[in-house]
Formats: sequence, structure tokens, C-alpha cells
Amino acid sequence: MKRAAFVILLIGAGGAGGALGSMIGAAFGKTALFAGGVIGGVIATPLAVVLAGTFGWIDRRAVKFAAIGATLGFLAAAAIAVNTLSSPVGPILATTLVPIGGLIGEQLARRSSAAA
Repeated sequence: MKRAAFVILLIGAGGAGGALGSMIGAAFGKTALFAGGVIGGVIATPLAVVLAGTFGWIDRRAVKFAAIGATLGFLAAAAIAVNTLSSPVGPILATTLVPIGGLIGEQLARRSSAAA
């Protein structure tokens, strides 16, 4: 259940951060719309991981790695979404990269702490 909540939180945070950033950026032009979306997601995604660590959905020692992974996942998702705007499938499927990155980061943190 905690994994599902973590995944849903990351999908929501990436989407909400990107949407809010785009709305703010739109006031400054088309280029700022895209930049705002990226900046909003890059801010919201690690904050969501910290929140998940606070709720105990992930190990607190894994927050740093999970935040890095989720942020990299968001950046990859943003690149895919921007390049597939002509179809709703690309942007929708790209959102799954955010939690995938977060889960990979969490696993890397577990492995590094187990090896130490």
C-alpha cells in the first residue's frame, strides 16, 4: 500500500508542479510556459519525495536518492511529453517515469546502505 501511495504521490506531484509552473510561465510567453513547467516539476517532485519520507512511505535514508531519481524521471518525462504533444499517449505514459525514477533511486539507496 505504501508503494502505491508513493507512486501516486509522485505522478500527482510531477503533473501538478508542471501544470502550475506552466500556468505561471504562460504569463511571460510561450518559452516561459515550457520553462515554468519544467521548473515547477523540478521543485514539486523532490518535495513530494520528502513528504513520502515523512509519512514513512519510503525509508528516510533513501529520500536523497529517491528525490534525485524522481527528478531525473521528471526531466525525462518532460522531454518526452514536449516531443509528443501531437498525441495524448506520449505525455500520459511519460508521467510514469517520475515514480520509476523515484523507485530506482530508493532501490539504489537500499543497495548502497546494505553494501556499507
